[in-house]
Amino acid sequence: MLPPDKPLVIGKFSFRSRLITGTGKFATLDLMKQCMEASQCEVTTVAVRRERLIDKEGRNILDYLDLKKLTILPNTAGCFSAEDAIRHARLARELLTNLGNPGADWVKLECLGDPRTLLPDPIDTLKATEQLVKEGFTVLVYSSDDPILARRLKEVGAASVMPAGSPIGSGQGILNPNNIRIILEYLKANDPDYPVIVDAGVGVPSDVAAAMELGCDGVLLNTAIAHAEDPLRMAHAMRLACEAGRLGYLAGRIPKKLYAQASSPMEGRIAPAR
Repeated sequence: MLPPDKPLVIGKFSFRSRLITGTGKFATLDLMKQCMEASQCEVTTVAVRRERLIDKEGRNILDYLDLKKLTILPNTAGCFSAEDAIRHARLARELLTNLGNPGADWVKLECLGDPRTLLPDPIDTLKATEQLVKEGFTVLVYSSDDPILARRLKEVGAASVMPAGSPIGSGQGILNPNNIRIILEYLKANDPDYPVIVDAGVGVPSDVAAAMELGCDGVLLNTAIAHAEDPLRMAHAMRLACEAGRLGYLAGRIPKKLYAQASSPMEGRIAPAR
């Protein structure tokens, strides 16, 4: 019997699942709901921009989310300045407070630098993080894989730094694992439970497992499920990959060696015939 894993703790929030999913890009809201259930996530992100909350048939996306089981993580997707991101975070807090959802107290901050790469603007990201922390938000911040920026974001009060594995929706996986390792080293040196979550760019379950095997505390993804040929199967696969990667990290891998090492002992072998 395996000992129980400790929960993922971000600010005042605590979760068993380390997989966070998004609500965008699904073909239908019914499919989105099924994928949420298959992934067994406990947190899902919702874009604050109000036109994203209502589909073309006039249905509210929140009606398809089990708000008794899911904590909504509002995000500032599509914001290209600190001012815009801060405004959307405030709107989200008001909306979720009225719904009685505990997600009102936190935000996934995105301050994008340009529409082609969707990479974060480091200056505005830092500026917005600092301001939102002052306003009492628990800020989970989408960042590049720059270890220096990650350290600065933690210093100004980010509850979680979320480096991109690769650009949003690109499906390229973890392009720079060495930088992720350095981020983990920097942010956890004196705070081993500080949550570092890979956000963006994963495409297949092995990408999720790789992020978790590095020692990341969780993975946030959306497109990899929503745009898969079979989103429901992919949602299930991503859950298993997250769990497997976490178990692999906790188990501790064997060291890599240049030469082979026999699995069976060399002593006590039957002597060769003469």
